[in-house]
Amino acid sequence: MSDLQIGAVAIVLMLAGIYFGMHIGVALIVSSFVSVWLVKSPEVAARFVAASANDAIRDYLFGVIPLFVLMGMLVSVSGVGRDTFDVFQWLMRRIRGGLGLATVAANAVFAAITGISIASASVFTKVAVPEMIRHGYTARFSVGVVAGSSVLGMLIPPSLLMIIYGVLAEESIGRMFIAGIVPGLLLAVGFGLLIVAMAYLRPAMIGNLAPAADLEGAETVATAIRKFVPIMALITLVLGGLYGGLFTPTEAGAVGAAGALAIALVRRRLTWRKFWNVLVETGFVSVSVLFLIIAASLYSRMLALTGMPAAVTEGITQLGMGPWAFLAAYVLIVLALGCIIDSVSIMLIMVPIVLPIAKSFGMDVVWFGVVTVVAVEIGLLTPPFGISVYTVKSALNDPRITVRDIFAGSFPFVLMMTLVLLVLIAFPSLSTVLARM
Repeated sequence: MSDLQIGAVAIVLMLAGIYFGMHIGVALIVSSFVSVWLVKSPEVAARFVAASANDAIRDYLFGVIPLFVLMGMLVSVSGVGRDTFDVFQWLMRRIRGGLGLATVAANAVFAAITGISIASASVFTKVAVPEMIRHGYTARFSVGVVAGSSVLGMLIPPSLLMIIYGVLAEESIGRMFIAGIVPGLLLAVGFGLLIVAMAYLRPAMIGNLAPAADLEGAETVATAIRKFVPIMALITLVLGGLYGGLFTPTEAGAVGAAGALAIALVRRRLTWRKFWNVLVETGFVSVSVLFLIIAASLYSRMLALTGMPAAVTEGITQLGMGPWAFLAAYVLIVLALGCIIDSVSIMLIMVPIVLPIAKSFGMDVVWFGVVTVVAVEIGLLTPPFGISVYTVKSALNDPRITVRDIFAGSFPFVLMMTLVLLVLIAFPSLSTVLARM
């Protein structure tokens, strides 16, 4: 077989391995190792794997992953998420569908210090869902709005997916963070408008829309400010220092983790057992992501060795497929993959193949990254995989609410995300305006 044929077979075998239950990282490494073996020799293949493992994550930049994960975990146990929701539900108590809007707003703020959708889904399932159900909202809407708005954590900086894309595309992580601000706010506003539209046009889907009278005296201006100060201080410290040029992304992660630890200690929410659990969970998440990055590095090198990206680019050119047709096909493939595998895996598989093609069409790498992240995020809510949906289900632990209910409740938010994705594709400047400043 030719080198190109070996590369094509490697991709097919890798996808088949994932489909039949092989871990994505193992599938990437095995298919890449075998391909390099066939193209070169076993010795070269062994050195190929060793070089990838040695080079892939040796840069200190990769410290940003465990540091931001640690910050998010510490914030989760400190009770900041609960306080954020309390403030927003008090502010929006007189608005139709106000508790749904409070969930979206709290998720957007919480996303600015976590970067992980799973953390947002877990925290607000326990905080927001019982409150909404208690005030007469339907269970389906309550879990749907939490699952839907949790994806903001993957777009509003700091974002784990933005970090991974920046690594794969060799693009500044700071620029990727900045590029996610406007799209993230646009998506949050879109979710808010969706809830308001449902409240007025399809009130039966939401449930009781009466003002939450019992929340009238739940807070005062002074208590609301007191609850909101810690999270805003942490956001200002991390993102302000990052965008102001005081910190690199890695330093911002370290400062953020230290700030989150200080908040948890001052609030006396962190016992030794909880701290140990936070460190263990941070290790699990970080190691799994870094292992996938090592596997993706080997996979990318293998593809370059076989000439697959150049061949695909040439084939698309010969087919007469323009940039918009290519982008449409790419988005559809990402959406389809989102139904069967997780978001990180989709990026690790697709970006090394399609990024050279996007560059050949003159597409902005930062804008293409934002489009990729939003498309991948939709997969967090689509069956049968829908990791955010299953996170809500496991955190809720209520047998009366099924996985099907959560998928159905989050479906309107999938439609809104699709609409926002189309807007971002049509108007690239929304993603690049801040990154170019």
